[in-house]
Amino acid sequence: MKISRFETNDRMSRAVIHNNTLYLCGQVATDATTDISEQTQTMLDKVGALLNKYNSSKEHMLSATIYLKSMSDFSSMNAIWEAWVPTDHAPARACVSASMAREDLLVEISVVAAINA
Repeated sequence: MKISRFETNDRMSRAVIHNNTLYLCGQVATDATTDISEQTQTMLDKVGALLNKYNSSKEHMLSATIYLKSMSDFSSMNAIWEAWVPTDHAPARACVSASMAREDLLVEISVVAAINA
């Protein structure tokens, strides 16, 4: 069984590939001092870049788990998410309210995607 780990440190790997499936660690905003819309957009930009880097794409996402600091941000986050996800390629998704690792973070996402064949 081959498991490939990328950008690994003592705590985690940024990406793991196993059986042509890509697992991304949780991604957060580039600038956590911004509002939920900007945090969501920059977080998704990072996800898109990682998908491309590891031979996948938004169209190959299998699942996404979104963590919101406050469910009052659900509609604003969803507006950005829905514009970002390609039509007819929405992954299985869960969205939950959660405490964040840093106080200024409003949203985090974890993604699983198929590798492009």
